[in-house]
Amino acid sequence: MINKKEWERMISGELYHPYSVGVNTFEKVHLAQKKFNESEFWHDKTAFEELKKCFKVAPDDMVLTPPVYFDHGDKISFGKNFYANTDLTILDENYVTFGNNIFIAPHVSIYTAGHPIDKDVRNKDLEYARPVTIGDNVWICGNVVINPGVTIGDNTVIGSGSVVVKDIPSNVIAVGNPCRVIREIIDEDRKIWNEQLNDYLEDVGRSNI
Repeated sequence: MINKKEWERMISGELYHPYSVGVNTFEKVHLAQKKFNESEFWHDKTAFEELKKCFKVAPDDMVLTPPVYFDHGDKISFGKNFYANTDLTILDENYVTFGNNIFIAPHVSIYTAGHPIDKDVRNKDLEYARPVTIGDNVWICGNVVINPGVTIGDNTVIGSGSVVVKDIPSNVIAVGNPCRVIREIIDEDRKIWNEQLNDYLEDVGRSNI
């Protein structure tokens, strides 16, 4: 049975006691992801379809590559054309929302949960949780960590090994620990990559993709 006060504190980003919230989603998603992680997912989608029922929003065209780990699942919303390579970890004590056309490389971790800096408060098993939002057309490269409360804007690339501790705007390349913007994505980038696309289409004899 849900403890309304603890739930409200959790979702609002205030201190709460995780063992007192009273939700039953932890066991459900862990059973489902265990079956998925152990499945022959490349030809049998049964376990994946069961796992998708644990999420808040899960489009038909989304792709996950096991192993995966989710704390609850029911606070995660996936957009259309979502792809995650192996070892995606999401601690969804608060909401995690993805836009459309998301590419996630291996070993990416997204955390909504945090703990008090003061040891005496932390040792009382209290924590806080803040939502993470990722916009449309975002590429998150390998071994990236996204911390609680972060928003990443549309059309942005987060470079490998980055630790994202604050909001990242749209239309930029950002890298590092802590992650910071190194430059905007400009028309010249689009020109270069469209030239390579046209070269590819011509080389393989296709008119479009």
